[in-house]
Amino acid sequence: MSIRFISRKAEALANIQRAKDRALEICGGTAERHAKDNIEKNHSVRTSVLVNSITHEQRDDDTEAIGTMVKYAPYVELGKRLVNSWVPPKPYLRPAIEDHRNEYEKIIKSELSKP
Repeated sequence: MSIRFISRKAEALANIQRAKDRALEICGGTAERHAKDNIEKNHSVRTSVLVNSITHEQRDDDTEAIGTMVKYAPYVELGKRLVNSWVPPKPYLRPAIEDHRNEYEKIIKSELSKP
């Protein structure tokens, strides 16, 4: 009698990666929405350029990036000293991540627990 073992490791790893990709995409979209909401709540801008420029993308297997290429965005987030005055910070990205950590954790757990 012979016994034959079949490895399902590759299939399992592929399933885990797909779940991670789904979780990152959902978390990125959620963080993007929170950042845009924060900008509007903070009355941080006069036009919709900054709001419309915020995007997210998966950088690698474990990283989702959220941000903008608008040049003045760091000054809105962090504030800036001008010649005679200080423009106060109106954070929108950091709170979009830090204030919703539990939400992102639930999303990740949910996606990883799906078959």
